[in-house]
Amino acid sequence: MAQLTDAEKDSLYIHQIEDQKEPDKVLHAEPLYIDLIRDLGARKGEKEWNLGLGLTDNLRFDSYEGLIEYEWAPADRLGLEVELPFTFYSPVNGTANDSVPSNRLNSIKIAAQWSFFVNEPMATSMAFGYINEFELSDFRAFGKPFLRGNIYNPFLVVAKRWGNNFHSLIYTGPLVEQDFRTNRFHTTYDVNTSFHYMIPGTRNFIGVEFNKSISRGNFDMTMRPQMRLGIADNLLIGIVAGIPVSRENERLSSFVRLIWEPGHPKR
Repeated sequence: MAQLTDAEKDSLYIHQIEDQKEPDKVLHAEPLYIDLIRDLGARKGEKEWNLGLGLTDNLRFDSYEGLIEYEWAPADRLGLEVELPFTFYSPVNGTANDSVPSNRLNSIKIAAQWSFFVNEPMATSMAFGYINEFELSDFRAFGKPFLRGNIYNPFLVVAKRWGNNFHSLIYTGPLVEQDFRTNRFHTTYDVNTSFHYMIPGTRNFIGVEFNKSISRGNFDMTMRPQMRLGIADNLLIGIVAGIPVSRENERLSSFVRLIWEPGHPKR
């Protein structure tokens, strides 16, 4: 039997994802740092576990972030997610411990995403979503109170694949933070764009995210070059570097995401 070329493998894999099942679904490269709640055009029964670990070099301390995340599709085109993000801090350059933030389980995040537009001929998908983040007190004052605030985050996702290998995506929406202690609100607007190239004949990709936020007239942006590697048919690892473009207190960062997809079909 003649060996398949990489282009033929790409076409077969896209055909497997898009044409073998109902409803329609378009293959898109998902960003690794600001990830989606579930694949765009999710099909009932899909599920995924994520484990993330990261390090950020700040001026006065280092922060170590982690997350445990489970996402699933209870119905076609509907994705749900539960996430527990946490952060630990370490002082640098002789910084006093009492001036460093306290370690914390940041929040309990629950989210939903509905793909309202999926068009295979256009290779385009769109989705609305909502994340509700119950912010918890840090470990120094844990339980006093237990909940210190809430973040309301509606968002819109638009993604397009160009040919078989090039992918673009925009993820945008406001984050409205409510402080329960003062009952004050603070709004930040995020615009996250990403571009990826999927390596021919594989599920691996290289790309970059541009994470941009506007808050009280200030603009911050971090570039996150990244790559995803398939370890097994249902196990992937994502590696991300963070390069701040216009942040005053943050320097370089790194992030690793381990992705396990139970029941993912073999290629």
